[in-house]
Amino acid sequence: MEVEPGKTFAGFGFTLALQNLRKRLLSGERIELKAIGFAPKPQVVTVQISHAGVDRMEMSGRTLKGDHFVIHPDLPAIAKLFVRAPETHLWLTHPAPAGFLRWEGPVAEPNDQIVRVDLLSGEGSGPAQPVKNNDPSSE
Repeated sequence: MEVEPGKTFAGFGFTLALQNLRKRLLSGERIELKAIGFAPKPQVVTVQISHAGVDRMEMSGRTLKGDHFVIHPDLPAIAKLFVRAPETHLWLTHPAPAGFLRWEGPVAEPNDQIVRVDLLSGEGSGPAQPVKNNDPSSE
C-alpha cells in the first residue's frame, strides 16, 4: 500500500487536512487526496474533496453554521460494479477559525450504515440545511 505523507488520510485525519486546505476549497478548488478504505482489507482510494456551501444545523438545542465539505470516492469503473462507496460529509465551523462541527458517513466499510457524529452531544440533532445567499443572518 503506497501512502504519501500529507496526501493520504483516514477517518478524523480528513478534519485536519480540511483545516489546512480550507481557503483553497472555499475559493472553489477541488482537491484530490488519497484515503485508506476498508473493503474488506485496507486499500488506498483516490477521493475528490469540494466545498458544498454553508449549512445550518440543529445540535443540542442550538442552531450552528458550518462549511460543508464533501469527500467523494473516485473508484475505478470496474470497482463500481461491486462496491458501493458513499460520500462522506464533513462540516467545519463557520466562520473561521476552522474547527470540527459534524461528520456523516460510514464508520469503516463502505456498506456500513451512515452515522452522524456531532461536536455537541445530546438530543435535537437535525439534518444540515443550506444557508440561502440572500439570508441577511447568514454571515
